Amino acid sequence: MEIEFVLPKDIEARSFEIIGEELAQRGLEIPQDKAFLIKRAIHTTADFDYAETLYFSEDAINKAEMLLRNGADIVTDTNMALSGINKKVLESLGGQAHCFMADEDVALEARKRGITRASVSMKRASKLEKPVIFAIGNAPTALIALKELYDTENYRPAFVIGVPVGFVNVEAAKELIIATDIPCIVNRGRKGGSNVAAAICNALLYHISKDER
Repeated sequence: MEIEFVLPKDIEARSFEIIGEELAQRGLEIPQDKAFLIKRAIHTTADFDYAETLYFSEDAINKAEMLLRNGADIVTDTNMALSGINKKVLESLGGQAHCFMADEDVALEARKRGITRASVSMKRASKLEKPVIFAIGNAPTALIALKELYDTENYRPAFVIGVPVGFVNVEAAKELIIATDIPCIVNRGRKGGSNVAAAICNALLYHISKDER
């Protein structure tokens, strides 16, 4: 293979061109209205499976973007996802990003109750007094906790990005969210990660920014 000379400012655009070319070569057709988001997930992972495994509830992108335009907050289940979200764009829309996983009182409550910090964090996030988009890239227990809050406390998340990665309860937790009426974007199967959660958030934020320029 030959080295391709690409100016630094053009690398991302060239990457997206290559993704489009390879999707065509693989015979993978993606909906045009979702292409910007699916391609960013592929761009983040170099994994073309996302063209087939990303699930979108009805009108998911419009609902997520409306929430962001109206200043919704984003809550993540890892500081890695938190750090990857473009907070400058989010804040320009009136939103903030949060992760409660490292809070001492969250860790203490989790130890006392014998549950994960992710579960406690979701309960904490449910008390925020504004709409919340949950971006879950690591902990299936976060999705399970959100479903429990939905079932037992009449708490309905404004939106869920459910892309935890792993083996234990990951697929089942994702399907729990899909089975509700909560607007969501979920990657079915075992794949995902904090980087994918952040990438989906950024895809939505950049899409809004592009529309408003």
